Amino acid sequence: MDHRLPFRLVQAAAVSVFLGRAWQHLYWDAPYRALLWDEAWMKPLVKPVLGIGWREYVTSSQTDIFIQNLIVGTGWFYLACALAALFVGRLGRVGRAVLWVGAANLVLLAALYCKEKFFFAGQFFEYTLQWGAPVMLAVLAKNPDQPWPGRFVLFVKIAIALTFTCHGLYAVGFYPRPGSFVVMTLNILPVNETGAVHFLNTAGALDFLLSLVLFLPGRWPLAALAYAVFWGLATSVARVWAHFHWEFWDNVLIQWLHESVMRFPHFLVPLALLLVLSRTQWMRNGRFAA
Repeated sequence: MDHRLPFRLVQAAAVSVFLGRAWQHLYWDAPYRALLWDEAWMKPLVKPVLGIGWREYVTSSQTDIFIQNLIVGTGWFYLACALAALFVGRLGRVGRAVLWVGAANLVLLAALYCKEKFFFAGQFFEYTLQWGAPVMLAVLAKNPDQPWPGRFVLFVKIAIALTFTCHGLYAVGFYPRPGSFVVMTLNILPVNETGAVHFLNTAGALDFLLSLVLFLPGRWPLAALAYAVFWGLATSVARVWAHFHWEFWDNVLIQWLHESVMRFPHFLVPLALLLVLSRTQWMRNGRFAA
């Protein structure tokens, strides 16, 4: 096995999430208005900072233009982050610094989605692998040829467990089950609505099981990671697959491809860790020569 392959997989995960988010911000929208148009949070700041009343602030076209420019500007920044992730080996410390700032922006984006979704903690932590991928890359880029330290492996496991557990909380209906989950299941599988709900409940339970098995000793984490790779890939591809029609293929890709690409860390990071742990197991068993 190429000893740099896990690093390249994490690198691909970081590039993917930044490209997906860049497309979202440049072409679609992002939830910044959930904060900037929140009267309870922003009204105390508007008058002292801008010198105008709240009504004037929320009805002003200049406010909307500012927010839209902020979204587009963030999209261009994410594109720059994708390039920094792609060339982090050449950019050195500067590239790693850009990754840290990009990861901080992804944390802010997760917080905005959390606010928009009634402050459900699961909504925030579901994005752990997305903001975590640039952090992992920034850490690994210092010494990409070195083995993954134990603390780093633990961090990756926690990021995977949080993402899949929170996904499972929505799948089983602990939080209000997104209608998109049911629609995607109905569009892909030959089931009715009741069957779709049963499928999602089972998938959610497996998400929880995966997250627990990941921390067991021995070879059990390898099985959990293998399933995470499969399920992470399936749920990523499902965003396009569930809505794909040949006659409208271009519109489908414009609308849904970024939704898949930004979720690539959900299978690329587990695959990277699977390779790392597999190599460790082989070395312990004397079956692998470095």
